[in-house]
Amino acid sequence: MSEQSKSSQAPDRTPHVVIAGAGIAGVQTAVALREQGWRGAITLLGDEPHQPYDRPPLSKAVLLGKAEGSTFDIDFAGLGIELHLSRPVTALVPDAHVIETADGPVPYDYAVIATGAAPIVLPGSEGLPGIHLLRTLDDAERLRPVLAAQHEIVVVGAGWIGAEFATAAREAGCAVTVVEAADRPLAGALPAEVAAHMTGWYADAGAELRTHARVASVTAGAVTLADGTTLPADAVVIGIGARPATGWLAGSGIEISPQDGSVLADEQLRTSVADVYAVGDCASFPSARYGARLLIHHWDNALQGPRTVAENIARGEAEGVAYDPVPYFWSEQFGRFVQYAGHHGDADELVWRGDPTGAAWSVIWLRDGRLVALLAVGRPRDLAQGRKLIERGMALDRERAANASLPLKAAAL
Repeated sequence: MSEQSKSSQAPDRTPHVVIAGAGIAGVQTAVALREQGWRGAITLLGDEPHQPYDRPPLSKAVLLGKAEGSTFDIDFAGLGIELHLSRPVTALVPDAHVIETADGPVPYDYAVIATGAAPIVLPGSEGLPGIHLLRTLDDAERLRPVLAAQHEIVVVGAGWIGAEFATAAREAGCAVTVVEAADRPLAGALPAEVAAHMTGWYADAGAELRTHARVASVTAGAVTLADGTTLPADAVVIGIGARPATGWLAGSGIEISPQDGSVLADEQLRTSVADVYAVGDCASFPSARYGARLLIHHWDNALQGPRTVAENIARGEAEGVAYDPVPYFWSEQFGRFVQYAGHHGDADELVWRGDPTGAAWSVIWLRDGRLVALLAVGRPRDLAQGRKLIERGMALDRERAANASLPLKAAAL
């Protein structure tokens, strides 16, 4: 047998990275691998039929019909990335080094879990006509005619997605009622003294906000609250949070948080199973900066984390790099541009910059005098400067920090 014949019959030993999930975290991991010089095979498995797309425009331009979609402008074939659409993952089998799908197993040398998060649904609401979620492109497409018809809409949940959808619905001319079980909007994200100043934004935009309003049941055409109130609704949009999409990992040996369902990744975004990483909305990681394990359901985390995963895979046996970002996100709601950087969970002091009843203000959180988090409403310069100060672990002069006429960086000690 010739050497050429032997070569053609030899098994393919090209190292193979298989990425489960074709959202931004999965796509960016694939692209970052090429940027890091990874020369092996890359397979990207997506569960939707659409070309990979960005999610933030879904609650804005796509929802309002100002854009047809938000597909990533990436030449997957040109980068040597094998993309499989409509191929949801069903299991991960570490002993066999394969990811199972409905179309058969896919072998890997390295696997990356990037399956994101799935929206939490209200019990009893599944399959009912007129009940909507807003997580996917198909969700946004189903809601576009609802907004165009200027229907009467009830939004369940006054978190980030609820506020953004209510904003779009009011812009489209819909009558909007938002019901929230807590005593304030953004109850899971911000302390009461800060969120209190956002409550009036709803009325200013012509939307009704009902707090302390727990939903008892949802039917086609109405939402009934625990106090017996029935709210008529041509459509109901549920925005009560999301949970990591990790159920498919049952039996894999990958350690999952019993509290939030996230993959428990280490500081290098490796899982408890060799050669498997996790990134984006489905993974939590320990932050040395904040002394806490963080689970971040925001776009910037799904953009930044993949760079760490790609670098660590490309390094092979070499010592890996740690992922310890300053978390960041932004939201557009009711004519305001809201930005947040950091993590205020263990802060011991709050300082206001500007009048929170006005159009532009910020609030900062300090721990032992050092800036750890910042929320900026209509003050992007505060956010940009604050993010850098947080990264550098800077202490601030409180009096100067509270003077909104001074640049925030002028308060650094």
